[in-house]
Amino acid sequence: MPTDTVPEAPRARAPEKVRFEGVTKRFGDHTVLDGLDLTVAPGERVTLIGPSGSGKTTILRLLMTLERVTDGVVHLDGEPFSHMPAGPGGKLVPADERHLGPRRRRIGMVFQQFNLFPHMSVLANVVEAPRHVLGLDADEAAARARELLALVGLAGKADAHPTRLSGGQQQRVAIARALAMRPDLLLLDEVTSALDPELVAEVLDVLRDVADGTDITLLCVTHEMGFARDVSDRLLMFDRGRVLEAGTPDELLDAPEHERTRSFLRSLR
Repeated sequence: MPTDTVPEAPRARAPEKVRFEGVTKRFGDHTVLDGLDLTVAPGERVTLIGPSGSGKTTILRLLMTLERVTDGVVHLDGEPFSHMPAGPGGKLVPADERHLGPRRRRIGMVFQQFNLFPHMSVLANVVEAPRHVLGLDADEAAARARELLALVGLAGKADAHPTRLSGGQQQRVAIARALAMRPDLLLLDEVTSALDPELVAEVLDVLRDVADGTDITLLCVTHEMGFARDVSDRLLMFDRGRVLEAGTPDELLDAPEHERTRSFLRSLR
């Protein structure tokens, strides 16, 4: 090797953002997730598609700790999340609230229903959690909230109450509220399913802006395939609690390998 040639240093592998390791979730005798192995890289945008009941929303609920795993372990940022080490041998046991709390704050979620406080103004809805969970002072929280309301196209609605807003506007407030917690992982659960068709586009446009303008890791459940194609790095087709196939949006939407995927996509047209 010539003396003036410096070998290239090996590129460090990016840490995983989310990893499901052999995760099973049962409700009684019903298995919703069946030994799921799934990894999402930092900054990656992954969309979960598939029929109702295939386990997609359960993945998001496990990450929000609204449900607990039956078997397996959920990891966040390369460390156990659903579990924690305990005892001299570091054996993993189900995580307690002390372990979950600070880690859960890094995750934001936008639900199908808006879940806004009807008695509070739009600004107060967005400010509430940063003030009481993150401990931001009133001025800082309000300034951040106004920036986010501008981002979602609602700068002029800060003093309005949710009942005075359209469904699309309420969902945009919910998006601003989730972003106000400064998450590095954003979960989207069928965020347009409760909206009238004419309001869907305005919410999807906001989410496209979020995806394009931030480095937030995105895990999305949707039946809006145009949106999935636009924002996703990878699509996962779920069926009966397992990933049936995965690929880029073009691969999965234009040339799916499995008849079950083709049948599901036909049902959306």
